[in-house]
Amino acid sequence: MAGNSQRRGAIRKGASKKGATVGSGGQRRRGLEGRGPTPKAEDRPKHKANRMAGAAEKRAAGGSKPGARPSASRGGSRRGKQSSEIVAGRNSVVEALRADVPVTTMYVAGRIDSDDRVREALKTATAKGIAILETPRGELDRLTDGAVHQGLALQVPPYEYAHPSDFIDPQAPGIPLVVALDGITDPRNLGAIIRSVAAFGGHGVVVPERRSVGMTASAWKTSAGAAARVPVALAANLTRALEEYRKAGFFVLGLDMDGDVQLPDLALATEPIVIVTGSEGKGLSRLVRETCDQIVSIPMSSAVESLNAGIATGVALYEVARRRAM
Repeated sequence: MAGNSQRRGAIRKGASKKGATVGSGGQRRRGLEGRGPTPKAEDRPKHKANRMAGAAEKRAAGGSKPGARPSASRGGSRRGKQSSEIVAGRNSVVEALRADVPVTTMYVAGRIDSDDRVREALKTATAKGIAILETPRGELDRLTDGAVHQGLALQVPPYEYAHPSDFIDPQAPGIPLVVALDGITDPRNLGAIIRSVAAFGGHGVVVPERRSVGMTASAWKTSAGAAARVPVALAANLTRALEEYRKAGFFVLGLDMDGDVQLPDLALATEPIVIVTGSEGKGLSRLVRETCDQIVSIPMSSAVESLNAGIATGVALYEVARRRAM
């Protein structure tokens, strides 16, 4: 008993000499304290959503890296229309290569599961001399903005637009024939119109800088190769460009259901003309309509309300070409 009392005394003596020591209880309590609500995925530095949000901010500021997919509002500015484009997915890549869409680089995911489409894409890209880069899937996710790329993607370079005045050339063969688009936003319509312009002897297509489709990979594919032969010009202001054409001796003809003259009765077909096509829903804008010398309509059955913009333009181009050949 005496020994026990001596040991307890020694412990008390040591305790009084060292003073009170901090135990683990306080640390555990601090560790259990709340840290506030869980941050959103976009706010977590190492989360994929944070990286994607950062990339979107860079693109919005005009500082995206080559190969970044343009935003959905690419028709809103000249910068957007001149940005590069990414084509993602095995079918899309193969179709773009078959259609001779201009490509600078093909990205292939490491350890990709090969099938007929992958083999065809690799063979075609090699034959065309396109650079092929093996890319980690995480990097492919970033390049394609999280699209379903299936391990394949293409980088399409910015399209080199002509200027509307390039089509005002008295030395050009044949009677000038230009198509201008007012509010066309579907790239397949643009591609189909380019194809019709090439088929019926047109000289070029004019698209406005804003609220209009640009030359995308989809437009290239729909044109079936005609985009390599028919130049597309970019107009900062479509109305002003049409006024310049009028000053140069062109007649500006707008296509609309409520026309001043029907297409079979068009007397200006053999003159230098600009055919203006509006969107299927809204038609010609007010200022463009006021700039036109004539509004031309295509006679149709009453059961049909309107024609697709690409088809309507093709019909008008055919009639002009027919009259010029007479």
